[in-house]
Amino acid sequence: MRILYIYPHPDDESFGPAPAISKQRRQGHGVYLLTLTKGGATRQRHKYGHSIEEMGAVRYREMKDVARVLDLSGMTVLDLPDGGLKEMDPRKIEAAIYDEIERVEPNVVVTYPVHGISGFHDHLVTHAAVKRVFLDRKPSATYLRRLAFLTITEEQAGDAEVFHLNGTKLDEIDCVFRVDDVDIKNAHKALDCYVTFQETIEKTGIKRFLTNEVYYEIFQEHHDPPLTDIFCGID
Repeated sequence: MRILYIYPHPDDESFGPAPAISKQRRQGHGVYLLTLTKGGATRQRHKYGHSIEEMGAVRYREMKDVARVLDLSGMTVLDLPDGGLKEMDPRKIEAAIYDEIERVEPNVVVTYPVHGISGFHDHLVTHAAVKRVFLDRKPSATYLRRLAFLTITEEQAGDAEVFHLNGTKLDEIDCVFRVDDVDIKNAHKALDCYVTFQETIEKTGIKRFLTNEVYYEIFQEHHDPPLTDIFCGID
């Protein structure tokens, strides 16, 4: 099976689905990543004296290390404006997502839930654009079977020590995917690839936050009890 993760920034994949990506690759699935921006507008650039373009180039190099650590089947990194997706014509964002879905032909597409976890507007715009493209493409793309939103629980969100996070109610979680310790270790290695972002990684405590359970909502599906694998029922 093929799965395409779509996120706006470098490190979104390591802060979120990295443990799941690790296990899905070990299971033999094709796992692809589309990142819409190079993340150059991060405030961390001031620490290094980089311009937005220079910081984007650095973060892109770090992402290539992540791709090797997580053994991604493929990675595409665009250069849309970091922090500026809300000012773009949404049709341009949707066109870029459409093109990648056409190229990869995934069975499952995954992005942020409607609350964006952190609530950052780039996350919210990405959610809306991916959902729109999925609904537009699904009727004629026989390979496209499921849209899912990788999320955290409300309890996990409440445990966040530094930033305000949003979680999903337990009765809205449709898949609980158990990963192994090796997958957690791989996720930690992926986070370590972001050398210029270590201050933020340490501040968030994300390495302590990652657990052996990964949660997904599934668009227009309800599963009680939750599925144990995001591919269940579409083999």
